[in-house]
Amino acid sequence: MKSEDTPFEGGPLDGRVLPVLLGPTGHPPKLYNVPVPDADGGAPTVLVYVRTPAAASGRVGLTRRWKYVHSPEGKPPSGVRWPWSKPDAATGPDATPGMDRTE
Repeated sequence: MKSEDTPFEGGPLDGRVLPVLLGPTGHPPKLYNVPVPDADGGAPTVLVYVRTPAAASGRVGLTRRWKYVHSPEGKPPSGVRWPWSKPDAATGPDATPGMDRTE
């Protein structure tokens, strides 16, 4: 398997560069979970790092290098949600946007 040295920002891994295994597309995973064992023997704490572009590339929309940024709340930040990606609770799951339901 192929790996790539990837920098980490924020949290306990701030400033470190670790080898991360690449997926079949040649990109590292979108989330990187780091389990930290509890000193008292309890359940481990899981630190979550989110993949972001490391620098702008010459071509629009293509990224060659990635970095991981710490997510303190333990989940990826919510991005842009397209109106058609999730049904609206008010109109229902089978409603067509912009159409009146007068049947």
